[in-house]
Amino acid sequence: MAYFPEALIAAPFLRTGEGVVVSPNERSLLRLIWRHPGLSRSEVTNHTDLTQQSVYRIIDQLAERDIVSLGSPKPGLGRGQPSPTLRLNGRYAYSCGISVNTDVIGICLMDIAGNILGETSVTLREHTMAQSLDLVRRELAQLQSLNKLSESAFFGIGFAISGYHVGGTRYNAPLPLHEWSLIELGPLLADLFGKPVWVHNGANTSTVAESMFGVGRYIKHFAYLSFNYGFGGGLIGGGELLLGGNGNAGEFSGIYDEEENRRRPALQYLIERLNRNGVDVPSITYMRRNFDVNWPGVAEWVNEVVPAHNRLINAIAAIFDPQAIVYGGQVPTDLAQMLIDRTQNFSKPRYGVPHPWPKLIISEIGSDASAMGAAVIPFRSAFY
Repeated sequence: MAYFPEALIAAPFLRTGEGVVVSPNERSLLRLIWRHPGLSRSEVTNHTDLTQQSVYRIIDQLAERDIVSLGSPKPGLGRGQPSPTLRLNGRYAYSCGISVNTDVIGICLMDIAGNILGETSVTLREHTMAQSLDLVRRELAQLQSLNKLSESAFFGIGFAISGYHVGGTRYNAPLPLHEWSLIELGPLLADLFGKPVWVHNGANTSTVAESMFGVGRYIKHFAYLSFNYGFGGGLIGGGELLLGGNGNAGEFSGIYDEEENRRRPALQYLIERLNRNGVDVPSITYMRRNFDVNWPGVAEWVNEVVPAHNRLINAIAAIFDPQAIVYGGQVPTDLAQMLIDRTQNFSKPRYGVPHPWPKLIISEIGSDASAMGAAVIPFRSAFY
């Protein structure tokens, strides 16, 4: 039987007598309030196709359910009765984002308003899948206790894993995650945690985090490069994550043949080169925290991957035509800047007019973007 997390959503979160959390109109208003916290109720009508009467009725219903909070009016907004300001009520629900990378599992608790309640991680090395998940459960329980969070407000879990999608909730992960590969993660994790679990590729959840908390706040069309043990990414078009026909849009490493594969900008190869040059780098997490552009092997690796990197950037610009390309994942900021500085635009001006070129931007999300994006996925799927 196919697995659908929506079927496991607890009854108190559902609309009375229905199997859904919110209606389409409620969803559109919740997304608007998410994007513009503090918007007054009277201002909402200008942003929708709904009548003022419908807007007020829907907001009143959402407020009755405690999903939306009504705040103090903005001063000086027109005549008549002051209109309350609107925000999502963070106390209504929270979620957990779990991101499985090759060396560490990131954990992020987030409320429905997008506030991060707590973050931690579990080292993956030398732990089985069962041992790792047991550690995650303990860390999750500790974060819940520290924040005095009730179990009844725990809406669901977003789960991210490195690797490409092969069907259902099965992913083909890199070698260090072989035990996690090609199994139905959704039902397994839902049984373990007792909550609905939305499963995604880690690069896609990082892309979602960027769209909700990073450049996506002002750029609606961008490509996200996820530098991890492997190398992939995601695509945002019109503010929405593009998954493609098989759920693998953004698998950028797929453009390289077998010989080119080892010269793509995957961080596993940089670590191998650093270790060969006498720099003890035990993990990608360690490298990100301690990166030094002067480490022996860094410049050599950049020189080697620049051709593959440049071909990809030009392919994305030509095929997807984004406003920006974001350098994210686990890449150290200084390393991302080295690649940006070496980027070459292959297109030639015509009649002296250059082809529009995307901005190359380093992600400013300092947290584990994959876990952060995984945490917002349940709310994005069900509420906004």
